[in-house]
Amino acid sequence: MRVFVTGATGFIGSAIVQELLQTGHHVLGLARSDAGAQSLNAAGAGVHRGDLEDLESLRSGAAAADAVIHTAFIHDFSRFQQNCEIDRRAIEAFGGALTGSDRLLIVTSGTGIGMSRSVPGLPATENDPPVSSNVVPRAASEEAGASVAARGVRVATVRLPQVHDTVKQGLVSYTIRLAREKGVSAYVGDGLNRWPAAHRLDTAHLYRLALEKGEGGVRYHAVAEEGVPTRAIAETIGHGLSVPVVSISPEEAGGHFGWLAHFVGWDIAASSAQTREKLGWNPTGPGLISDLENMRYEQA
Repeated sequence: MRVFVTGATGFIGSAIVQELLQTGHHVLGLARSDAGAQSLNAAGAGVHRGDLEDLESLRSGAAAADAVIHTAFIHDFSRFQQNCEIDRRAIEAFGGALTGSDRLLIVTSGTGIGMSRSVPGLPATENDPPVSSNVVPRAASEEAGASVAARGVRVATVRLPQVHDTVKQGLVSYTIRLAREKGVSAYVGDGLNRWPAAHRLDTAHLYRLALEKGEGGVRYHAVAEEGVPTRAIAETIGHGLSVPVVSISPEEAGGHFGWLAHFVGWDIAASSAQTREKLGWNPTGPGLISDLENMRYEQA
């Protein structure tokens, strides 16, 4: 299968590219720079020049492929809402190219988007609909996916937790930088609120299974660990950086964490039971705490 992959040189996308190539698929990767194009060529993938705001490049890339895996996102949290709207328009552009075909579009979202749980404390499931983008801007991606699905496009959604290896760990990477700057590794309250997690290579494997076995109108959770307590995360970071570990109150969180304060107090555990059953996904990689224990903090 010829697959158009956005974010193909990124943390998760580059692992997806390798997973696809190693299993006989052909990859056309989106590259916005010469360095990105060279990286894709070296990996054995085709190159399609463009970026998320070049909608014509997105449409032509999708038109040239049998399926689209969309993982690209602009990770500039100073303009988070604007970037979420850029993602909405990108997904709508893919939809325009795929309408009238049976080609699969896989969009990427986050497990924290499915926050419509009726019982607090229970892990979010694949059945949980997304909150409105007026509440969580990142939900724009799922709203766009639903919009193009209504036009007949076959759309599947992969919701990501904290995706990690010994180099990067999703939002946890930002807490590491903050702990280094502040000289303390902090958590909010009792630190029992949980973040789900999955290893980078397990996540890439899930995308391939979704490509090969996935159905339209289905959400998949790339969750290997349902919920890692934020206190355990902070304690591991504190040990790695040799800084004190402290609890701060919810009222102090904004002053300490800045934009991260919106996330650090959430209890957003998530289940992947349905995903495992439907796709036969069996994550085997190291857990988040193991990767945090084995990373090189002097290079983080």
